[in-house]
Amino acid sequence: MSNELILRGRVVTGRLDSADGVVAVDGRRITYAGPASDFPGESLPARDPAAAGRILLPGLVDLHCHGAHGNDFSEGSVDGARAAAHYLHSRGTTTLLASLVTGSPEDLLLNLSGLRTVAAEGLIAGSHLEGPFLSSSQCGAHHPGLLLEPDTALMGQLLEAAGTSLASMTLAAELPGATELLDMLASRGVIPSLGHTAATHSTAAVFLDRAASELRGSPAATGRLRPTVTHLFNAMPPLHHRSPGPVAASLSAARSGQAVVEVIGDGVHVAPETIKLVFDLVGAGNVALVTDSMAATGLHDGGYRLGTLAVTVEQGVARVDATGAIAGGTATLLDVVRVTVDAGVPLQDAVLAASSVPAAVLGLSSEVGDLAAGMLADVVVVDSGLRLTGVLRHGEWVTPPV
Repeated sequence: MSNELILRGRVVTGRLDSADGVVAVDGRRITYAGPASDFPGESLPARDPAAAGRILLPGLVDLHCHGAHGNDFSEGSVDGARAAAHYLHSRGTTTLLASLVTGSPEDLLLNLSGLRTVAAEGLIAGSHLEGPFLSSSQCGAHHPGLLLEPDTALMGQLLEAAGTSLASMTLAAELPGATELLDMLASRGVIPSLGHTAATHSTAAVFLDRAASELRGSPAATGRLRPTVTHLFNAMPPLHHRSPGPVAASLSAARSGQAVVEVIGDGVHVAPETIKLVFDLVGAGNVALVTDSMAATGLHDGGYRLGTLAVTVEQGVARVDATGAIAGGTATLLDVVRVTVDAGVPLQDAVLAASSVPAAVLGLSSEVGDLAAGMLADVVVVDSGLRLTGVLRHGEWVTPPV
């Protein structure tokens, strides 16, 4: 075995926790990941006392982020999208979907076309359309004047502009025509995601069941077999004991393995106790930790934009100036993992929900989301406090180790 790079430390993935582990890399691929005692090579490095506490994690996978470091994926700049992706890579999110907020049809078509270019360059895994077919009563940080009723003609144009780069789309299940759009998306291998919705429990449950069935039956789905729920709890009616609504339907679908629920585990969008509760109820294998990150991620408090809306960030919390609604997150996915662990979720479960589960949602389990021979060499190196010390992406140091 002629490995070009050998990393040693505690190796933690969704399926493995080895106190003394090794990840060996040759070029872009992993050649070995597992206990040091089983390493087949002859050049195993000695344990470095200076690196005590080093933890090796899989590259993290974010299904829902709108930008970072001063760049918004909805601003229409290909260079800006590249810069946001590069920053997120450097902070441990080595695979991501670029999410678009609701905009005019013309802007959405332009943005999808630009993100198609960025996806072809391998910087993002695709795009996520959050809107424009959302509930006006649950619009959150989406401009209510730009929301539309489901329109199959427009949907066709959006699909054409994105090509195969469109990976998922958030829909409000209760809107007239939502079922037709669901079918269109699934037939093209695009993951329908329930969100920004005022749906009843039964409407939400039927939507998720149909979405799962349609994806399983679609030749274009290529491993994308489960729908998602866009940021569970946020932009939907709260769970009530006499009106369970979409939250209860989503939890039930996730518990049965029919859906994956997104959780913005930053301690702002969802309380730490609620993060822990979701993991306890549905299991880590049915949760995808996400950031919903916006342009302020990685920067200081101040004024920013999310799509067409002015946003102010104070003490790391982004809110729409006009309404006060939370306007995306400012944490990285590694920050979210840290908050989730602090909430009482075992590290291995938090890592599973931030890597393997979202990778499987995208049908990319053979490439990313784990540390195993043959997979892309995406490794996040952290210390015992889960603070970043290095990022390897596709076998190259994006953030050199310290």
